[in-house]
Amino acid sequence: MPRYLALILFAGAAAFAQRYEVGATVGYGIYRDGAIYSAAGTADAGIRNRFAAGILLADEFSSYVSAEFNYLYHDGHPYLQAPGVKSDIQGNSDALTCGLLFHFKTREHRWRPFLAGGAGAKEYVIAGPEPYPQPIPQIASLTTNDVWKVVFAVGGGIKFRPMRHLLLRAEFRDYLTTFPRQEIVPAPHNTARGIFEQFTPLFGVSYTFDR
Repeated sequence: MPRYLALILFAGAAAFAQRYEVGATVGYGIYRDGAIYSAAGTADAGIRNRFAAGILLADEFSSYVSAEFNYLYHDGHPYLQAPGVKSDIQGNSDALTCGLLFHFKTREHRWRPFLAGGAGAKEYVIAGPEPYPQPIPQIASLTTNDVWKVVFAVGGGIKFRPMRHLLLRAEFRDYLTTFPRQEIVPAPHNTARGIFEQFTPLFGVSYTFDR
């Protein structure tokens, strides 16, 4: 009887065994930006496309689902652009998100497609001085205000396990926030519209271990 009990306990522990993942990613952030409308004309407003890099911590608490924390840095500069005018200010962003990954195959498979979704906070950071003079103050101004925004992140990808504790990842994430109006400031009575989306293909490598 004790032998069977030990087997049952071992099987139960294996069923609830957790796998942890620590990794890093690199990629490129491509923005879908907004616009500012005024009686003086319309200006495109957004963030320049630049490289991105991040880290991740994950807890795969079941065979198909894992919880994941992601930090992503994007080296994108806020800008304003109108006919005959093009100006930006040095800046970047930091996105902190928590979410879930839903795998289509169990952890024993070498190839594992997944879908991902999560939410968190994103800071649009200014690293340089305001342009002087402002390029189109009758429409909008670029300021040195850092802005925190709620961010939603959705996407998917695939993991490949070439050896026991090593994972390679290729994925795509879309980071969505509202327009950072305190940083790209419309002139009085003007209207800023658009959802800022950071389309980000990423490639990564991770180390995994079981508890």
